[in-house]
Amino acid sequence: MDVPARPHSGGSLWLHPDDDLAPNRPGEHLYARLETPPPAAPVRLARRLLGRPDPLGRAARERAAARRVAAELDALEIGGWRALHALPLPAGAYLDHLLVGPGGLFAVRAAWCDGVRVRVDRDLARLGRGRVRPLPRECLRAAALASHTLGRALGRPVRARAALVVVGARAVSVEPEVAGLLVLRERELAGFGRRGGVLSPAAVDALHQSARDRRTWLPPAAT
Repeated sequence: MDVPARPHSGGSLWLHPDDDLAPNRPGEHLYARLETPPPAAPVRLARRLLGRPDPLGRAARERAAARRVAAELDALEIGGWRALHALPLPAGAYLDHLLVGPGGLFAVRAAWCDGVRVRVDRDLARLGRGRVRPLPRECLRAAALASHTLGRALGRPVRARAALVVVGARAVSVEPEVAGLLVLRERELAGFGRRGGVLSPAAVDALHQSARDRRTWLPPAAT
């Protein structure tokens, strides 16, 4: 896949700061949520007794996972890779990370799995004994959306691979029928630096420039 640049008028060098997503922090969309006052103690107690999730605790774990994965991705820059974080998707969703480099384009989801065994099948990820999350479906959907969005912006087919990074997992197993999804631990991300032969430097730059522009991710009628 070699993608020539066809950026928005002016290119990324002329992006208004409000349109440039490159400065986004990992988990950028979670900061405002974590700055809201926590619920009163009786509400927290009632949630625990009813077995309901703690939204603030989950947001804190998601942000921690995004930070740890981002540190690994940003370290690949020396090998010609570029990473973007917290890219806005439709319906208020976000793509944790987008990684582009000589080895291709990857839509990366970070999941906090500290100290538990993770089993991934075609549709679900089982975290320990109790938690079940649709992470594989979410990853594949985000990769398909990134492929479509960047392909539309550049005027050529683009393929983003889906990658699920399980942060701090004690053990990971992946069912054979899971196709099109890479499942990795954060320490394995350094291996991306050895991938190559997929994208030229010009193609990497074109994808990175397009992806960092907030307008790329807007619906067509809103651009």
